[in-house]
Amino acid sequence: MKKKLVIMLTGVFAASMLLAGCEASKGLETDDLKITQYKGVEVDEVEKPDEVTDEDVDASIQATLQTNATTTEVTDRPVQEGDTATIDFTGKIDGAEFEGGSSTDYPLVIGSGSFIEGFEDSIVGHNIGDTFDWNGKFPDDYSNADYAGKDVTFTITVKGIGVEEVPELTDDFVQTVSEESKTVDEYKEEVKKQLEDEAETTYNDTLRQEVWQTVLDNTEVKNYPEDEVTEMSDSLKSQYESAAEYYGTPVEDFIETQMGMTMDEFEEQVDTAVRSSIKETMITDAIAKEEKISPSDDEYNKQFEEMAESYGYEDVDALKEAAEEDDLKEIALNNLVKDWLVENCIQVAGE
Repeated sequence: MKKKLVIMLTGVFAASMLLAGCEASKGLETDDLKITQYKGVEVDEVEKPDEVTDEDVDASIQATLQTNATTTEVTDRPVQEGDTATIDFTGKIDGAEFEGGSSTDYPLVIGSGSFIEGFEDSIVGHNIGDTFDWNGKFPDDYSNADYAGKDVTFTITVKGIGVEEVPELTDDFVQTVSEESKTVDEYKEEVKKQLEDEAETTYNDTLRQEVWQTVLDNTEVKNYPEDEVTEMSDSLKSQYESAAEYYGTPVEDFIETQMGMTMDEFEEQVDTAVRSSIKETMITDAIAKEEKISPSDDEYNKQFEEMAESYGYEDVDALKEAAEEDDLKEIALNNLVKDWLVENCIQVAGE
């Protein structure tokens, strides 16, 4: 069954000092809604991305190297700083085990500071198979007040020792993680371009969201299509009813357990969400009609390709298997309207 896609984006509206040259502002009104202003809206200036530095590139590559690290088991020596020791441990306060104080097959990086002071140091020098007691004390400012400042004894068993091996940045490694680059130098350029693209995407998305939210705030819906509101609300509710039926529980109990609200509160949230989605569609269609934004088939297909990639679908055909084409066209039109609004907005700087 294809899912109804709902367009939902939020942003933040604020304005102060004028930055760009002023364009004539413009609103519109129909029988169903009134937009006081959509062209020339003022939004907070969005800071341009910083230049990507060599340090940024190195940090990104190091993270990739770390992700591809492997762990080698060690059996011929005791635990050392930096090892990952697999341990069982049981903690006792005043001779009694306490909640959260025991675990089995726990992978602990020695030197990570994950445990109270002294715990990790006590493991250094022990071999696989060693079992020993370590006496320590919880800090006075420990997050759990029930244990703060109390003496504790842990019985620890070392079950395994592992050494993490981070690969070197070589041409051979590059060819395992990149489809484009063959050498280290090429890979660094590729990573730099990726970081620049990501920063630019973040900038554009932030600006689009701010502009769109401003237009939403400038809009009053005078008449909602109540038949459509009912249809979309029923569709959303039926999804939760199906989920409740799957788990063999009344829908009221399912809503209370899974969402922490009563049926009345749930139905109110559904109504709010549906009306919000319909409002966005009404604004999109009204501005598109007023400004003669009418995508061609090629423009729609380009939008579909971008959506397929963004949503993680293999291709446009797979996207269309998951959603109605009319819904996809509405999202595409919304994207193009937002592009138009951004081109005609005014960014302002804070005082």
